[in-house]
Amino acid sequence: MATGDTIVSGSIPSLYDKYLGPLIFESYAQDLADRVSDLRSGRVLETAAGTGIVTRALIGTLPAAVSVVATDLNQPMLDHAAKQLPSGRVTWEQADAQALPFPDGAFDAVVCQFGVMFFPDKPKAYQEARRVLKPGGCLVFNVWDRIEDNEFADIVSETVKDMFPDDPPLFLARAPYGYHDKETITAALRSAGFTDVMAETLTRRSVAQSCEDPAIGFCQGTPLRGEIEARNASRLAEATAASAARIRARFGGGPVDGKIQACVITAR
Repeated sequence: MATGDTIVSGSIPSLYDKYLGPLIFESYAQDLADRVSDLRSGRVLETAAGTGIVTRALIGTLPAAVSVVATDLNQPMLDHAAKQLPSGRVTWEQADAQALPFPDGAFDAVVCQFGVMFFPDKPKAYQEARRVLKPGGCLVFNVWDRIEDNEFADIVSETVKDMFPDDPPLFLARAPYGYHDKETITAALRSAGFTDVMAETLTRRSVAQSCEDPAIGFCQGTPLRGEIEARNASRLAEATAASAARIRARFGGGPVDGKIQACVITAR
């Protein structure tokens, strides 16, 4: 990952949650929560919890006897998440998924939504997840499929590349949509000690009330914003408007509906 790929601050967490949460994250968050819904008691660890979209799905799905420890490397994300979910069942803690501050066998499940792609040392993160799991526990996570199978993100990425042809901002293709080969992921998990690994592709539809919503979400609510501003801070609004115009040209001016696709992995 490039240095700025995991830096979020200022208005990014709230814009991320407002625009990208319902657009691309919430349906996959519920899918992850459903995959651990057989837990009747115990503890779940969430890594890369971000603004708490999966955390909220877990609390809404799991029984009261299950508690959640939600962690993220970025304190501004956790601060935003905690405001959205004031629950005694959740402990918020800043932590690095590659060096978890928890004892061996502390959790019944580890869940991570669209965070693994940002871990510099993915095998180490997998080893840490296995270490903190109880015997028989499961790691459940998802990663975005290639960017071409995620229409709004692809359009935004191509738009900003055209705006800066000599030094294109490549955050979206490089980071969130850059780690999706199932064989590579499965092999890394097996090397980390997981013996039962399943990977599947899950395709959904992404619906927004206007073409501006995905444009704002991706251009201003992700680290792509930092890449745009590093090239020319005065062009952030232009990049957002140009992305919205291309989405409008493809999907129309009313509510827009695009394809999103992810890989979901369960490892025991």
